[in-house]
Amino acid sequence: MTVVFGEHGKLKKCLLLASAVVLTLFSKTAFATETGQKTKHFSLWTVKKPLRKATLTVHFPRHRNGTAIVICPGGGYGGLALEPEGHGIARWLHRHGITGVVLDYELPRGRAMIPLHDVQRAIRTVRANSKIWNLNAKRIGVMGFSAGGHLASTAGTHFDRGDRKATDPIDRASCRPDFMILIYPVITMGKKTHRGSKRNLLGKKPTKKLVKFFSNELQVTKETPPAFLAHAQDDKAVTPENSLMFFNALKSKNIATKYLKLPYGGHGLNRYHGPMWDAWQTSSLQWLISQKLIPKSSAKVKN
Repeated sequence: MTVVFGEHGKLKKCLLLASAVVLTLFSKTAFATETGQKTKHFSLWTVKKPLRKATLTVHFPRHRNGTAIVICPGGGYGGLALEPEGHGIARWLHRHGITGVVLDYELPRGRAMIPLHDVQRAIRTVRANSKIWNLNAKRIGVMGFSAGGHLASTAGTHFDRGDRKATDPIDRASCRPDFMILIYPVITMGKKTHRGSKRNLLGKKPTKKLVKFFSNELQVTKETPPAFLAHAQDDKAVTPENSLMFFNALKSKNIATKYLKLPYGGHGLNRYHGPMWDAWQTSSLQWLISQKLIPKSSAKVKN
């Protein structure tokens, strides 16, 4: 088995690894994959950028359907709701045969590009390891909640196809997600934004250019991947107009999209449980089936 993990990620019989620590990480990843161990936790930037703090936790289903989703928890870019909007979601996906990859991204503190680079690296990492992890490299999606939804939609509007000449095998992989699932997302950095998310991401006095760059409703092109959105219409923290703007932008480019308008639940959908929480989960699975991103059998298991 070969595990792609950073600049020195390919294990070859005649290759000496530069660090015993990296070797240990490789071994644990291979062991987790071979034995069906449920999760694997590792640094996102090991070797290439050792000072960066972002991590990935991969939840491997026993019976994988080939689809994987990088999960971006919310928290206003000032914190991370890692359990309810991260690992809890991965466990739900696990029951439906989907490999959930929780991204513990570095908080920006006004360094706007930091989270984007993390989610791009996460998508590249999953795609680069797709054969090893029994995944379909053309079914790697991204999901986000609240400010994590902004990060996920940023990944879907700012991407590249990889650098084939890169020495790092991960950098050769595309960071374009094949689909997006956005739940009560922050989308814009304009008038309808969530002010705390904007301040934490862009700083107190961002330039107009930076505001436009991270207003993702303005960044949709014909290359933007399909998206499922869900938003409570009584959300007072992040106005549902965020989802509506992105939905309309996608439609204007004839990109497959669905917007589930939830009648109530507020921000967080009644603290992550109840009929509105169940509704987006059921509807998103049906949408994934309609887009041929998961098999019909994946939706038979109860949420």
